[in-house]
Amino acid sequence: MTDPTPVTLSTVRIVRSGCEVDFEKALHDFVQRSLQLPGQLGVHIMRPAPGSESREYGIIRKFADRDSLQNFRSSALYGEWSTLVKGLTDGDARAEELSGLESWFTLPGAALQPLPKWKMASVTFIGVYPISTILGQLLGPLTSEWHFLVRNVLISGCIVVLLTWLVMPLLTRALHGWLHKNSRK
Repeated sequence: MTDPTPVTLSTVRIVRSGCEVDFEKALHDFVQRSLQLPGQLGVHIMRPAPGSESREYGIIRKFADRDSLQNFRSSALYGEWSTLVKGLTDGDARAEELSGLESWFTLPGAALQPLPKWKMASVTFIGVYPISTILGQLLGPLTSEWHFLVRNVLISGCIVVLLTWLVMPLLTRALHGWLHKNSRK
């Protein structure tokens, strides 16, 4: 049985000087075509800052599961892309795989790297516990007449929204030093 956990793939490529326009065109075409492959959950491109001397491109792709990632990597489309960009880039691509909650624990612009699961679980608990307690107290009386499944969907949805867009970004910034201390071990 396949593990249904989504997988994030972070790839960094350094584009050869003077090949930026061709790389951009090839990247755009590849992304559009590759999103049709099964198990694709999205792609985000990080381009060098305008006016900078950097030629480093970050490509972050999310897959439904590890099988979808493996199928993507073994696809003819990916093979064609890899062959094409060899002539447009310097060196090999640097790629890292992440799964689970790691993407919550990465600051914008920081390199994606796996963290100890116990640290991720601890910070997630610190975020979930107060939100679930407060929402239960606030929304509980207002929804006490509702069917418990509907009430739980509302409260769970609020928890997910608050965690994703407010609480986890704040917690990961506040606890960045602790989260990433000795994270390479």
